[in-house]
Amino acid sequence: MDFFESKESLTSIEWILRAVVSFVFLLLVTKSMGQRSISQLRFLDFIIALTLGNIIAHPLSDEELGLKGSMITTIVLIVLYVAATWLSLKWPFFKRYLDPSPITLIKNGLLQFHNLSKAKISIEFLFSELRKEKVEDIQKVSLAVWEPGGTISVFMDTQYQPVTPADMKLETRPFTISRPIIIDGKVDMSLLHEIGKDLVWLNTKIAPANANIRDVILATVNENENVRVFSEPEKRRHPS
Repeated sequence: MDFFESKESLTSIEWILRAVVSFVFLLLVTKSMGQRSISQLRFLDFIIALTLGNIIAHPLSDEELGLKGSMITTIVLIVLYVAATWLSLKWPFFKRYLDPSPITLIKNGLLQFHNLSKAKISIEFLFSELRKEKVEDIQKVSLAVWEPGGTISVFMDTQYQPVTPADMKLETRPFTISRPIIIDGKVDMSLLHEIGKDLVWLNTKIAPANANIRDVILATVNENENVRVFSEPEKRRHPS
């Protein structure tokens, strides 16, 4: 465990062990922070990400810095992060500081110039984001807001929104979603058990495709228990 402490020099194995331990440690730390912290960076998330990156990076490049101290500091910061997140759920004032309210940028087709300055974004950036949403005319926008996560939510005026089957009173099929049940010849047994089926049923379903399970690149199943098979090309199945 000498690689934890500061030393004048480290062997190649000790450098490798430091990297492995740091990688596993960061995996555990990130998992404890929750999915939201990596899906979008809030004000608090940005501070934590910036700080943790510097704390862990230095011992991985400087043998005179011990790894133990960095890990202790990281644990303290994570405890503070979790505590701050919990307090933001209990105290509205603290929540507003960490997660400020969305800022209205466009309302009923009109630019809110004072809010653009408040959000610290330029008109050019706003129009760039509108183009990404396929908006060619600002007057068609009923509402556009600057979210705390740094994204812009755009809502079109009702007369410019796409027509849906519900608007036209058309009958539609129930929503279903397909999930992979075979990938590269390996069956997802947990999914198979979830839908209450077994390998005999699965082999029956893929039989019309003249494929064995081991030859299937991908097979999906939906909520109606319909299986779609994508088989290995013949030339790859029987290489010359």
